[in-house]
Amino acid sequence: MIEFHATTICAVRRGPDDVAIGGDGQVTMGETAIMKNGAKKVKKIFGGSVVTGFAGSVADAFSLTDKFEKKLEEHGGNLKRAAVDLAQMWRSDKGMRSLEALMIVADKDEMLVISGNGEIIAPDHGFVAIGSGGNYAYSAANALYNHTDMTAEEIVRESLNIASSICVYTNNNITVEKL
Repeated sequence: MIEFHATTICAVRRGPDDVAIGGDGQVTMGETAIMKNGAKKVKKIFGGSVVTGFAGSVADAFSLTDKFEKKLEEHGGNLKRAAVDLAQMWRSDKGMRSLEALMIVADKDEMLVISGNGEIIAPDHGFVAIGSGGNYAYSAANALYNHTDMTAEEIVRESLNIASSICVYTNNNITVEKL
């Protein structure tokens, strides 16, 4: 089976009014074939008050994003409660267990990473990154966050640009959504 490598996602929070999530646009098939350069892997949901980014299977991630938005509606926009419900459903539902993706979700108060293993992680710092080039973007975001006065959006863009210069599964066709 040919494996698709898709994405590097980086999120930064510099306070309730400075939150951004960005992702590159590359989707790679196997070890060498770049199938798409301009995929959009970040978006605003729940009336624009929540930003999401996903790494993994694109179809799975779209399905999870839709389910997460429904959970937000059920819980009146409570990000943590919606994340817990989604993680529980993702882990226990036979049809969802095979979904392969990671999500970063953020609102003005919180930032979380949600996985299909039932994990919900609130990062210790104001930044997080996932996906093929996640370690590179995380390292860059760490340095920029701690040693500059750059905005969340500027850190996200530069971290993804740095990751794209190192990781063959990450390109510099970057999309950023911010609150």
